[in-house]
Amino acid sequence: MALPATNPKPGSKTLRTGRVSVPGHVYLVTFTTLGRQPLFQDFSLASHICQALYHPLLWRDARLLAWVLMPDHWHGLVQLGAHTHLSTLVRSIKANTARTLPASITRPIWAPGFHDRAAREDHDLKATARYIIMNPVRAGLASSPRGYPYWNAVWI
Repeated sequence: MALPATNPKPGSKTLRTGRVSVPGHVYLVTFTTLGRQPLFQDFSLASHICQALYHPLLWRDARLLAWVLMPDHWHGLVQLGAHTHLSTLVRSIKANTARTLPASITRPIWAPGFHDRAAREDHDLKATARYIIMNPVRAGLASSPRGYPYWNAVWI
């Protein structure tokens, strides 16, 4: 069953309009840093975020299929489990990654809200994963994904 695409209006509150969270479905999720600050140009901060993404409590009932951390945002391809709500998962990812940053970072790092798009059941998830990990190449940060350190996919 394909889920309808939504075209939310700007603002985190309106992003929730029409949002559904279907167990077992795969979602492409994007969230940004507060004010789109390029915080993750800093190797140390980016490394902390990447390490925090793999905390086992985040993925008890969900799977992280592919992801890329860009200087000012994160894209992830996530599959929900039977008891995970998408909003709860994103909130946990943001909280866990922010919590692992050095104490010198005292301001919030993530902007409120997130964008999501449900993958159609007939859609090739590997193609979506390739799209995600090619973001640094399209942004001119690397000539190939191998030259960019902040990404992963279960198919690699």
